[in-house]
Amino acid sequence: MISVLILTKNEEQDLPGCLESVSWSDDVHVYDSFSTDRTVEIAKAAGATVTQRVFDNWAAHQNWGLRNIAFKYPWVFYIDADERMTPELIGAVRDIVRNPGENVAFRVHRRDFFMGTWLKHVQASSFYLRLFRPDKMRYERLVNPISIADGQVDTVPGYLDHFPFSKGVSHWLERHNSYSSFEAKQILSNRLEHADFSLLKAFTEKDFHTRRFHQKELFYRAPVRPIVKFLLLYVLKLGFLDGRAGLTYSILQSIYEYMIVLKTRELLAEKKRSGA
Repeated sequence: MISVLILTKNEEQDLPGCLESVSWSDDVHVYDSFSTDRTVEIAKAAGATVTQRVFDNWAAHQNWGLRNIAFKYPWVFYIDADERMTPELIGAVRDIVRNPGENVAFRVHRRDFFMGTWLKHVQASSFYLRLFRPDKMRYERLVNPISIADGQVDTVPGYLDHFPFSKGVSHWLERHNSYSSFEAKQILSNRLEHADFSLLKAFTEKDFHTRRFHQKELFYRAPVRPIVKFLLLYVLKLGFLDGRAGLTYSILQSIYEYMIVLKTRELLAEKKRSGA
């Protein structure tokens, strides 16, 4: 009753475990960005259907997949290679699609792990739209896309476990170096297009994903953003309760934010020099 979608790019290390956690589905799709390692080989050996497309940006890539991949079932569970479905979550999603009511999508509670610790407090957000009808879902933003469901949304019980440091801190930094470039481009694009921003919606909007969009825009306008982000995660979100892992993660996130600040300044300077 549920198809599975896995996005990949050189995921030979993490993909086997992910595939094992979704082996309950007989319609698993690996959506690959032309990996150069054994990712495709591993996917096919596990019986998954492989679709390949050159990656351009997150929203465009994900939207293309939802519109063009031939899913067997009307419901899709989206998962990354470094994530694992827990048995409780598997049972919950299988049960809930039998009687979804008016809902077209469901949020999932994700647990991120670092240094052997569940980052229970330090994460900015822990609920993500991962179970949905693909015809009712779309994504926006170049990176860290916002999931927008065309209809009613609810929450499904159970945990989705995430291991973002499975390939080491160096890989995390390399990946976030790429993410920061996309974020800088997104910020510049928002300013050029005069994207609507509401301070009121950043705090009062009922829809989580809409509220998150306006909170991000508010954050982009904040001075000394890297320091603000550290204080937000480590102090206001009680990241210190996550011990050394919480402190380290907060520092890494503040470094990531500073990369975005520097790259945004660079893009603005280039635009000013070009006279565009």
